[in-house]
Amino acid sequence: MHIGGKSLRLVSRLAIALLVFGTLGQAASQAQEGPTKVAVEGIFPPFNYLDSNNTLQGFDVEIANALCDEAQLHCEFVPQDWDGMIPNLLAGKYDTIISSMSMSAERKEKVRFTARYYDGPSVFIVQKSSPLKRMQAGDLAGKKLGVTSSTAQASFANDHYSGAERIVYPSSPDLYKALEAKEVDVILEDKLAIYDWLTNTKAGSCCEFRGEDIKDPKYFGEGAGIAVRPDDTDLLQRLDQALQKIQTDGTYDRINAKYFPFSIR
Repeated sequence: MHIGGKSLRLVSRLAIALLVFGTLGQAASQAQEGPTKVAVEGIFPPFNYLDSNNTLQGFDVEIANALCDEAQLHCEFVPQDWDGMIPNLLAGKYDTIISSMSMSAERKEKVRFTARYYDGPSVFIVQKSSPLKRMQAGDLAGKKLGVTSSTAQASFANDHYSGAERIVYPSSPDLYKALEAKEVDVILEDKLAIYDWLTNTKAGSCCEFRGEDIKDPKYFGEGAGIAVRPDDTDLLQRLDQALQKIQTDGTYDRINAKYFPFSIR
């Protein structure tokens, strides 16, 4: 069918109007959706921490930003103490947790997780001068074993090292300070989490990994995942799809290389 000049201009204007309307409609839809609030602890370098300008930085933060960009979510970070992470998610104070949370069986009973976004073993750390060599239960009997409150490491220590004097600290920085000050003989921590402290700080030069890496799905799950409320299937799907995309297009690997000289996938 032949279209004259006047008709062609009318069709073109209609197409432009539809395009603009569609774009505005999409923007309005995103605006109505509101911000997606992301909980981050902020005291767990190199995964999440506050810089000198009191701005959140770290591996978790950059992964969260990449996921939000890919999923077209307008994300806002919410600093949250570790003990309140899951309770406040379930209470609706934020929508997701992207803060190095291991996918333990206990947590899976309360929240839903995306696919794993990184994996790392737990490990014992001691002063370099420590006589401790092995880390079997009998070796730590009577020793002061430090862990961080409400962590998979704390649960593991309670069940497997009951003969040790278990001392619980409110945060990882407090745990590391206790080891440096020799308030404890040994600590149990996520290997990737403490890597930065051991290799990049003067305080961490006191200490080293000791014993075998520990991987137990019952306590540590299958690595770190992103948590959402059990009924938030749409957000879960969007985050899972975004995670798959950044892992295939090179975005994840670029962020990984910024923080670790080895892959943590």
